[in-house]
Amino acid sequence: MEDRVTLLDFWPSSWATRVKVALAEKGIEYESREQNLIDKSPLLLEMNPVHKTIPVLIHNGKPICESHNIVQYIDEVWKDKSPLLPSDPYQRSQARFWADYVDKKASISVLVKLLFLFFSCVRAYCLFERRYIIMPRSYGRRKEKSKKR
Repeated sequence: MEDRVTLLDFWPSSWATRVKVALAEKGIEYESREQNLIDKSPLLLEMNPVHKTIPVLIHNGKPICESHNIVQYIDEVWKDKSPLLPSDPYQRSQARFWADYVDKKASISVLVKLLFLFFSCVRAYCLFERRYIIMPRSYGRRKEKSKKR
């Protein structure tokens, strides 16, 4: 039976990227289905009814959710390819430490930066609106001095 692998993802997601890297490292071909996280697809809701989040790996019709679980699953199912984690227990613990660090620190900092960028753009747009749309109505008009008689 041929393996059918589908990944439900969203391109900016660092968790989906983790799964894509694992699939690439193992040389596994897969179909990527980009998800709209606001208007969630019936497939996403069916495959991950508990969290309703990405990434979801669908292997031969069976869903695997959460990036750490998916990476572990990939490593266990495709054992014939090079392992994703080192065989030495200490090195493996270090790899898990850094994966956890990325989850807790780096992903949050990326989110904060994206939010900062978004709100900076909103602020710049509001300033632009105020300066070039609202203000020009008053520009160019000279108040005429009342003539004193």
